[in-house]
Amino acid sequence: MTTSTWRRIAVYGVGATFVLGTTGCLSSGDGGGSGGVASGESGDGTVTILGAFGGAEEDAFEASLAAFEQESGIDVEYTADTDFTTTVVQRVNAGDAPDIGLFPQPGGLLDLSDDMAPLEDVIDVGAIEETLIPGFLEAATKDGTVYGAPMRMAVKSIVWYPASYADTDFSTEPATFQELLALSEDIKASGVTPWCMGWESDQATGWVGTDWLEEMVLRVGGPEVYDQWVSHEIPFNDPVIVEALDEFGKIAKSDLVLGGSSGVLNTGFADAMTPAFRGEPSCYLHRQGNFATGFYPDEVQSDLDGSVGTFYFPPFEGGYDGSPVLGGGDLAAAFNGEDEDTQAVMEFLTSDQFGAEWAEAGGWLSPHATFDASNYADETTRDIAQSAADADVFRFDGSDLMPADVGSGSFWTEMVKWENGQSTQDTLDAIEASWPES
Repeated sequence: MTTSTWRRIAVYGVGATFVLGTTGCLSSGDGGGSGGVASGESGDGTVTILGAFGGAEEDAFEASLAAFEQESGIDVEYTADTDFTTTVVQRVNAGDAPDIGLFPQPGGLLDLSDDMAPLEDVIDVGAIEETLIPGFLEAATKDGTVYGAPMRMAVKSIVWYPASYADTDFSTEPATFQELLALSEDIKASGVTPWCMGWESDQATGWVGTDWLEEMVLRVGGPEVYDQWVSHEIPFNDPVIVEALDEFGKIAKSDLVLGGSSGVLNTGFADAMTPAFRGEPSCYLHRQGNFATGFYPDEVQSDLDGSVGTFYFPPFEGGYDGSPVLGGGDLAAAFNGEDEDTQAVMEFLTSDQFGAEWAEAGGWLSPHATFDASNYADETTRDIAQSAADADVFRFDGSDLMPADVGSGSFWTEMVKWENGQSTQDTLDAIEASWPES
């Protein structure tokens, strides 16, 4: 699989564990697709789904569909494939597409849109628009037509801190990024380095930095500028992007981060917050997605509410006047949209009624603002879900929407050079120069 796919699967697929299986069924099927561009018989009572998540996540997915299967009489056969993005293309090209694909990246979904049913031909799009956090459907839209809808959400606009932080003089939630910087200086003055940060991720090193820049662009420039940047309607080195990266540099390229630049580049992303859980924390604040809990020590995971706290990554004063959320998610799309059983499964998967059992198991968030938050296993997750529900706009991780040569190529590598001392302008100029002409 590509490194971009690996990162999306490895990071968003964490939850309470870091396990991916190979194949599995929600019933007694053989796990293979029915085929055509889904060649199964219409209304035959069986719907095939291909996705990337396995292991404990597959078990939670199975539990979330069990009652629906019993009530509807539809047999859902699920295949888990860690190389999903390659496999789904091969199966479509071979005329053996699943009825439904669960895409971890909108780009991969849109690449196959010619083989999919428009979402409006499968479900009531207007109904889910009323409950979805705004911004999800835009990521699965091509030439004005929507092809997919989310069935899982990841939220990245979160700042984590250990429970001990609440007993300090610095526990007031900052209202702006500028206040966050001032707070960071106060923490440093107390003798503790404020920020925990780690970028090391083998061949994917650098993605943490890209997430930070995307977070800043969304706040400095707002969603309209963010969309223009991601689609290259404005150059990668636009002055707004320069400002956003310089603002991030006030944290990442300073003594506000544990270990300085060398520490950032040599610390594994999964280990970044470990120093915060020591008896005397070496750092306090960690900006990372809701999946971060899967990397915390076992004793922290077993008592999340008693071990950690969170606050929403604040807006930028003088920038976008709103509350955006950066994240990701898995999008469901139908290759067999004329099949009434496929339509029924799609309607359930993309509704605010799906996922109660997965939410209880942990590691899953609903993309619907109307989802019953009492289903979540802990207050920490409920708070994160509420911050997303309160957002006025959701935007997908920008690097996953960019051409692969940039999003999982030059963007990663040039951010590493930037953290290692390269200037902001040189960094953004180099990424701009790498953007494919076509």
